[in-house]
Amino acid sequence: LKVIAIDEQLRVIYEDNVHFDKDLPEFKTQGGVYIHSDRLTVTSPVLMWVKALDMILEKMKSSGFNFSQVRAMSGAGQQHGSVYWKKGSIQILKNASSDLPLHQSLKACFSVSNSPIWMDSSTASQCSALEKAVGGAQQLATISGSRAYERFTGNQIAKIYSQNPEVYTQTERISLVSSFAASLFLGDYAPIDYSDGSGMNLLQIWEKVWSLPCLDACAPGLEEKLGCPVPSCSVLGPVSPYYSQRYGFSPDCKIVAFTGDNPASLAGMRLQEGDIAISLGTSDTLFLWIQEPTPALEGHILCNPVDSQTYMALLCFKNGSLMRERIRDDCASGSWDEFSKALSSTVAGNNGNLGFYFDVMEITPEAVGIHRFNRDNQKVVSDFPNEVEIRALIEGQFMAKRIHAEKLGYKVSKYDEKA
Repeated sequence: LKVIAIDEQLRVIYEDNVHFDKDLPEFKTQGGVYIHSDRLTVTSPVLMWVKALDMILEKMKSSGFNFSQVRAMSGAGQQHGSVYWKKGSIQILKNASSDLPLHQSLKACFSVSNSPIWMDSSTASQCSALEKAVGGAQQLATISGSRAYERFTGNQIAKIYSQNPEVYTQTERISLVSSFAASLFLGDYAPIDYSDGSGMNLLQIWEKVWSLPCLDACAPGLEEKLGCPVPSCSVLGPVSPYYSQRYGFSPDCKIVAFTGDNPASLAGMRLQEGDIAISLGTSDTLFLWIQEPTPALEGHILCNPVDSQTYMALLCFKNGSLMRERIRDDCASGSWDEFSKALSSTVAGNNGNLGFYFDVMEITPEAVGIHRFNRDNQKVVSDFPNEVEIRALIEGQFMAKRIHAEKLGYKVSKYDEKA
């Protein structure tokens, strides 16, 4: 859990974090999660998140942080995690005693104590059922922006309903991790925002309302448990009196809707229409601002957190930095400096030599293996020379990203073409 405070000039005036495994060892998580015995189910203890919030606010208080100067607060939560509030919890949340840490007041408020999170892949049967119910994978993508994914919240809810209908019945509200965190500050159930809500397989991304066929395919009476979605920049209300009394927040401090980590990245990178941002990590993630999306079986279309009339697209590529590191080790003696020199020594376009490199089964597209082509478009089996291999890898990765972005509706402007 991370906190950052900025002033009106966007200067960072405070930052800190709580590390779940190290700072909250009593929960016995690894990487902040529990990986269950089936290796498919992955959860996090919801009270750990609440206790982490208590802990980070106490650290700020001890350091002398002046909470009364905070004018507004918002946040980002990992996408696709979900929290299940037990019937009657709203009263406990609204009336929490400022004499107690919040986790003590809320300890009996959750009908599911371990929240399913983005790493969970235990809902294959629910995904199949959802796609079938709405007329197929492409139809679901057209409605909700994505085909059915195992980590997406609708399928997680469907699993809980089918395995524990009594637990589902005891649940009065289902939050995403983002709206859950906002609820803690609001002292009331915070609505799900359009952007994070787009990662559930439940929201009609065009009309910004819940899709009744999708809801009905997952669980009965679900619309009431989700509440009405809102634009991502909505002011939800003032901070809960709990925080004014315990920490000295101004009662006028505004809570702005929290969103998912991916939409928050688009906002934080200040992307505009036509921009592409690429996060080069273990997996490479590409996200972009789109006016007229074309939802497909690969990738995700989400509502844009900055402008709710437009969209953002998200593509994930599994063969990211590990693939680049492997070619660096094979072709540049494990040195990034040598890798960079080799890249600089070759010309753009690589004299027509091109490669696609997938050590593990790729997400977009579904392919594996090393595929090299020469300038005559003949498939080359043998290795390229080291410097040609390095440029082929980098150009191939970036061309693939652009091609798949265009499939989702990204347009390269005439100005870019001329450039």
